[in-house]
Amino acid sequence: MQRSRPPNPPGDRHWRGSARLAACCALVFCAMTLLVDWDAETLTPPRALLWLTLSAGVFAILLPPRVTAGPGWLAVRGPVRRHMVRTDALVAVRQFSGASSHLVLRDAHGHQLELDPRVLVADPLLWHELDTGVRRSVERGTLRQGTEVLLRLGHRIDGETAQAVLRASGLS
Repeated sequence: MQRSRPPNPPGDRHWRGSARLAACCALVFCAMTLLVDWDAETLTPPRALLWLTLSAGVFAILLPPRVTAGPGWLAVRGPVRRHMVRTDALVAVRQFSGASSHLVLRDAHGHQLELDPRVLVADPLLWHELDTGVRRSVERGTLRQGTEVLLRLGHRIDGETAQAVLRASGLS
């Protein structure tokens, strides 16, 4: 008898492409450094290990965090840790702008995560899961701070989705 697997939760659809780009950049960096060192006839096993280690560091820095969501939760997994919040028990949402705009979500259980809002703009399924959880938080009265941030983000996402639909249908 075969067990049916639960469907995969929605995740950032562009993550694989970004991860592939990070891997390619790290491989190019590794190949170039090894090639230059080999051409200069200074390549030794310790130096090769140094270049491989630095290439792994380049990959870790360039690898974007993976964002997934499900009914009542949102998770961001980086190279070292995974942060998860209950979207149906949010207490605060803040948006920080500047060089790197990001959302900070905090739930009633004390968990917190940071998220680039462009991930939500690029993936309406993730936004839908977050929005559904936020509505439950508002109904329960736990969300006390940040509803205006989410309203602005929702309008932005809806506008960009409508523009994409119009472009795809040839009306814009």
